[in-house]
Amino acid sequence: MHVTRCQIFTRGIANRCPNCGDKTLFKEGSLFELNSECPACGLKIERDEGFFLGSMSLNYGVTVICFLVPVLILYLVGVLSSLIAAVLAGIGAIGVPILFYRASRSWWLMSYYFWLPKHLPANLGILKPSEDENI
Repeated sequence: MHVTRCQIFTRGIANRCPNCGDKTLFKEGSLFELNSECPACGLKIERDEGFFLGSMSLNYGVTVICFLVPVLILYLVGVLSSLIAAVLAGIGAIGVPILFYRASRSWWLMSYYFWLPKHLPANLGILKPSEDENI
């Protein structure tokens, strides 16, 4: 099986495993707990300590650019009062990162494999051993 960059991109946008495409990035029943590896194909999701610091930066950037800057502009133009702008900024600074958490983790993993697709086990020919095999 060969995974293309287009497949990696669409799987990342859909919060799916970049290797097999299953919805296994996050533990079942948990909104925020990431699997250490994909239960379906064995892809190591938690790569190294600090790997997902980039997803925090991505989350921060999206929060500032897509929410806080528009609130600031609306305040400076006079559309929002200072109290409403401050309340919206406070709610957005807390709410947007929480809502975008899963997507930022998935997108960061997607960006890694998008630029380095040969690191995916499916592109290396490495498959998870079946449970029927005796080692």
